[in-house]
Amino acid sequence: MLSTPVSSPDLRPGWAGEPKWDGFRAAVSVDADQVVLRSRRGTEMGQAFPEITAGTQQLPDATALDGELVVWDAAGRLAFERLQNRLARRGAGAVRAAKEWPAHFVAFDLLRLSGTVTTGWPYRRRRAALKSMFATRRLSAPWALCPSTTDPETVREWLSWVSVGMEGVIFKSLTDAYKPSVRGWEKYKNAMNCS
Repeated sequence: MLSTPVSSPDLRPGWAGEPKWDGFRAAVSVDADQVVLRSRRGTEMGQAFPEITAGTQQLPDATALDGELVVWDAAGRLAFERLQNRLARRGAGAVRAAKEWPAHFVAFDLLRLSGTVTTGWPYRRRRAALKSMFATRRLSAPWALCPSTTDPETVREWLSWVSVGMEGVIFKSLTDAYKPSVRGWEKYKNAMNCS
C-alpha cells in the first residue's frame, strides 16, 4: 500500500499515525522455510541482509509482513547511508556487514498470518493481530514493532524526532483494508527532510 503527501501534521479522528522511518520499504514472507525479502519495487534483498533471513525463524510459518529495513548508528540515529552500503554485499561480506551494521525490520503491517490472508481486514484488526504476534512470539532483533497511535499529542512528539532521522508520520484509516499499490495512506514529511 502506498501513501499520498499531505500538508497537515494533524491526526484526524478515525485515523492512526505511525512514524515514517528513513530506510528501505520491504516485505518479508516465510513459507515452509522459503524466505523472500523484497523491496517495494520487487528487488530481492535477502542475500544482502542475512540477519533478517535468519530472523524469520522467529515468525510463524506462512506469514508475511510489510515494513521498513533500517540501520541505527551507535548514537541511536538512523544511518541510511550504512543501509545503502549493505545492499551490494553478498556472502561473507554480507555476514560481516550484518555484524558491524545490523539491520532491523520495523514491521508496520501484517499481510498474512499462519496462512490466513489479512489484507482484507481493517487496519485496526491487522494492527491488533500484528501486536499480538509480537507479544505471543516474543519477537526480538532483528524485528521491531512500529509504534502506532490514535493520540494527536504522540504524533506531534514523533515529529520532533528529526535529530534521530525520523522523516515524518504516516496516517492510516482505522477501517481501511490493505490495498496493494493503492495510495490509501497519507504521509506528512518534516520540513527539514523535504530537500
